Amino acid sequence: MAFTKSFSQDIYHFLESWFSTSDFITVQTSGSTGIPKSISLKKDQMVNSALATGVFFNVKAGTKALLCLPVNYIAGKMMLIRALTLGWHLDIIEPNSTPLKRLSKTYDFTAMVSIQVENSIDKLNQIKKIIIGGGAVSNLLQERLQCLNTEVFATYGMTETITHIAVKKLNNLKQNPNFYEILPNINIYKDYRNCLVVQASKVSEDIIFTNDVIKLISDTEFEWLGRFDNVINSGGIKLYPEKIEEKLSKIIKQRFFVASIPDNVLGQKLVLILEGEFRNYNLNDIKLTKYEIPKQLFFIEKFVETKTKKIQRKQTLDLINF
Repeated sequence: MAFTKSFSQDIYHFLESWFSTSDFITVQTSGSTGIPKSISLKKDQMVNSALATGVFFNVKAGTKALLCLPVNYIAGKMMLIRALTLGWHLDIIEPNSTPLKRLSKTYDFTAMVSIQVENSIDKLNQIKKIIIGGGAVSNLLQERLQCLNTEVFATYGMTETITHIAVKKLNNLKQNPNFYEILPNINIYKDYRNCLVVQASKVSEDIIFTNDVIKLISDTEFEWLGRFDNVINSGGIKLYPEKIEEKLSKIIKQRFFVASIPDNVLGQKLVLILEGEFRNYNLNDIKLTKYEIPKQLFFIEKFVETKTKKIQRKQTLDLINF
């Protein structure tokens, strides 16, 4: 399969760096939770991450895997490193929103983002295990996954943790609700803000203090509630936008997010931001508390995004004239 020159160069430059004498790989963060930056990761720690994935998912030598993500970010790089470290047979296709459209082969393992999974529902049975990264998976998509034999997992992680350090199964569940389960050699706890702290010496020399508010279920499981910097204090009530969005995703069919704007009475007023043309939704069809009901709706033609297609909430909100 022919690649564009830029994609071929991305693969070449990464492999050149990987097989160089340097102990480090430079990786670009996505910028979804801050300013994009370059960070250095140790090669042996990237190998440790690959080994942990191999153990957790039981994907050993000879695994047939598919790479369909950009290799200039950590998720794509790690698919290459897993293949090299674990002895996989890896097929590579240029990243697009419909990665399985022209493929008839079956695979044991792949990593995708939500839009790729959504656009490939009819062909996902070609793959035994799929991990989804890059953002939350909507309730609507989770419902569509339940009819599949494919095992589908959401992942939690970041560039600094060398992709995922925790995984949550999304379909054919044995328990409900299901929580994130940490990978081998990971320790977690909460700080004073109730945010997740990750201690993972195999993949990071530093203790990582995140801005992700969680509920600890056990020493190895947690429920993700949302971003600390997104928490809304409306009239003294703390609201977690991501949890409200999870409920709203049952009825809203276009891209959206909830946020807050200043309010003289409440301090912060909950609002709903939708992308594209106006549509009327009956919010009474879902179980929202009275505090979780958006007080105002705004429609924007196109959301501001990162290069990896994640929504830039603050920059998008700045487009609105209140």
